[in-house]
Amino acid sequence: MCLFLKLIYNANIEKIGDFVPSYSYIIAGVILGIIFFFIFAHIISNAIINMMDKTAAKLSRMSLKELLTSIFGIIVGLVIANLLGIAASKYGFIGSCIIIILNIVFGVLGYRVARSKKDEIGGFSSILENTRSINKNITYGKPKILDTSVIIDGRILDLLKTGFIEGKIIIPNFVLEELRHIADSSDSLKRNRGRRGLDILNEIQKQLAVSVEIVDFNIKEPMEVDSKLLKMAEKLDAFVVTNDFNLNKVAEFQGVKVLNINELSNAIKPVVLPGEEMNVTIIKSGKEYGQGIAYLNDGTMIVIDGGSKFIGETIDVVVTSVLQTAAGRMIFGKKKD
Repeated sequence: MCLFLKLIYNANIEKIGDFVPSYSYIIAGVILGIIFFFIFAHIISNAIINMMDKTAAKLSRMSLKELLTSIFGIIVGLVIANLLGIAASKYGFIGSCIIIILNIVFGVLGYRVARSKKDEIGGFSSILENTRSINKNITYGKPKILDTSVIIDGRILDLLKTGFIEGKIIIPNFVLEELRHIADSSDSLKRNRGRRGLDILNEIQKQLAVSVEIVDFNIKEPMEVDSKLLKMAEKLDAFVVTNDFNLNKVAEFQGVKVLNINELSNAIKPVVLPGEEMNVTIIKSGKEYGQGIAYLNDGTMIVIDGGSKFIGETIDVVVTSVLQTAAGRMIFGKKKD
């Protein structure tokens, strides 16, 4: 303000310098500055604080990848602006204004370009992946919570070895306690099942290149293990891995996503069509008169009409029909003529 009044005074408009003292512009500038402060300072400070709050909220919503990419874009934009501003620096005050404008324009431009190209910048992607890796093993996808039945079943170990399941493997503390309780049971069958489950967990942690984490999840109201599993899955936005049919139905009713090992096993069994031929060994008699029972390598049961008289023998059969049930698939056939 004082500078503006000084320019007017030096210009001697209407010969103002003849009757106004030289220090008058200083006094006038101070007075106008005080008036401006009391009138507009509160408005300007509130606007600056609101802008800072919005900026902080926007930055807090950004992921680490987006934040690093944005900072990188701003730095590149400022470097380019200052390199271009070297030529304008020799023009004094005007050159300084040009440099300031270039910094603002190229800083914003670098920010926007980096945000639009964040997925194509591999350097920052690797930094983000390293922050999410455990023992240098990168994990993708939603977490998978294992229940007691699928751990005891044991097939989860082979499935994880194949690499088809992505994401962190979570073992709830209450599932681990249930396994320990089963392993300490007086019933030898339950005790062996519990110890098998603990051995499976040790194999998963030691041999597999997957992220395994034991998570404490406690709630105030008393609940069964299955109910706690569903609550935990809802809170963590995770999948429940199980082979419990009843848990699967309850989870579907509550909207919790479930990965059922039995459904996967049925899905990957080879497709058999009526009319195909196969060579099987008759193991035992069926429920109906004259039926013989055989099994494929994947455990699928084959019912052979008139096969009871070939028990213990390996014969060629022709598939007549295939029945798909909730418990699995059953194949019906007859001896090849």
